[in-house]
Amino acid sequence: MTFKKTLAVGTAAAVALSLAACSSDSTSGNGTGADASNANYVIANGSEPQNPLIPANTNENGGGRIIESIYSGLVYYDADGKVHNELAESIELEGDKTYKVTIKEGSTFADGTPIKAEHFVNTWNHAVEKALLSNYFFEPILGYEEGKKEMEGLKVVDDKTFTIELAQPESDFPTRLGYSAFFPLPPEALEDMDSFGEKPNGNGPYKLAEWNHNESALLVPNENYDGPRKAQNDGIKFVFYSNFDAAYADLLSGNLDVLDAVPDTAFATYESELGDRAVNQPSAVFQSFTIPEKLEHFSGEEGKLRRQAISMAIDRKEITDTIFQGTRTPATDFTSPVIPGHTDQLKGASVLEFNPEKAKELWAKADEMSKFTGEFSIAYNADGGHQAWVDAVANQIKNNLGIEAIGNPYPDFKSLRDDVTNRTIGSAFRTGWQADYPSLANFLAPLYATNASSNDGDYSSAKFDELINQGDGAKTVEEGFNSYLEAQEVLLEDLPAIPTWYANTVGGFSENVENVIFSWKGQPEYHEITKK
Repeated sequence: MTFKKTLAVGTAAAVALSLAACSSDSTSGNGTGADASNANYVIANGSEPQNPLIPANTNENGGGRIIESIYSGLVYYDADGKVHNELAESIELEGDKTYKVTIKEGSTFADGTPIKAEHFVNTWNHAVEKALLSNYFFEPILGYEEGKKEMEGLKVVDDKTFTIELAQPESDFPTRLGYSAFFPLPPEALEDMDSFGEKPNGNGPYKLAEWNHNESALLVPNENYDGPRKAQNDGIKFVFYSNFDAAYADLLSGNLDVLDAVPDTAFATYESELGDRAVNQPSAVFQSFTIPEKLEHFSGEEGKLRRQAISMAIDRKEITDTIFQGTRTPATDFTSPVIPGHTDQLKGASVLEFNPEKAKELWAKADEMSKFTGEFSIAYNADGGHQAWVDAVANQIKNNLGIEAIGNPYPDFKSLRDDVTNRTIGSAFRTGWQADYPSLANFLAPLYATNASSNDGDYSSAKFDELINQGDGAKTVEEGFNSYLEAQEVLLEDLPAIPTWYANTVGGFSENVENVIFSWKGQPEYHEITKK
């Protein structure tokens, strides 16, 4: 399938996180620490959401972690990435491409309004009609066309039943239904998205009590939620930090309860300082930097040569060893080792190996086509702890290719994402992806399929798109693996993004809390945390 680009009103990523769920990975924050008046709340780090809290219009980490707590979907993913029913009583395949969905009795929004089949159908159609950021997730549904008012593949049977007919069989479609784009909204949300997104009436284990922009957000338990993710605490307060050094200091002093990203300045000490409260585990997070097709010298065959040269000029092992001190692993592909079907034996993966001699040779070939002048810069959000690795990568490119290369800091994640989303950025930029659902395809199609909404470098390859279609249309998830791996081999040749490393979940928690579990995609299971 060919994904349609979505440009939201106001202003996701290949940090995209990931997302990336979703999601674009922010690894960022903005604000100050907690105070004693929050004693009954679990205090956690977060970052200012890019947009109002509308599920299908959020594909970055700051908004995503809130949305996943105040909304719920037909299914959810447990800490290990396994799929379980949440609002769905059942999801049954009828034929080879039609699903019959039955909603559990008693399901309501936070204000007590019963959730009906029409809420799913109307919300999904609205996301497509209004071209919300994640509308491309609905493309498998029969009749999808960005801007279209209704998709013919969605039919309401009765208050608790609706059907989803796909354009072609898609083996992992039910797995996708736990992603936030598929969460239902009440009718009032479709009338005024921006206003509703400031004070949402969700249906998850929590509801939004306060949102102090650029400072914090407070979630409290939703008394009308009766699902499997029942809150085990009095609420979650997300504090938006300006840098992770401040957040880590608050963690050590007991003013922050949960931190999901230790600053690089503490990599050498955090395990001894936190003891058994330190966390270092693999997660479904891929990191990279993207070089837009539109940049001078980076399109066509010349651009392919330069991307390959830049990739081979980077010593990933040295950076992960010296800067990240074992909290990152050099990338060998575009996905994550924790995802089923991953392999480190892809054809063409040598382009991710450090080879400065070959890098110089490729750069010289590109110069024969058009001489490179000026400097190469990598934009990053200064509030996310990225300066050290960006500077190291830039220095390696400078030293190994003989060009000027620098880091280009933005003050915060939102300002960087706004320029990326609006296509006003004039340099390479850091990207990454935190999985929305546990699938190889989730790391590939949203970021690199033609016109996909998180395809921030505007890459397009008919061969890649065809292979993604083949993988999606396989009879089983496992049978689709080979197509997705072949699609990655296309990416390794073209390098629409430069893979750098896989990120471990590196975090910790205070002595004030218990039952802290970090999930398969690196976020705490907030509803399970208890205060001592």
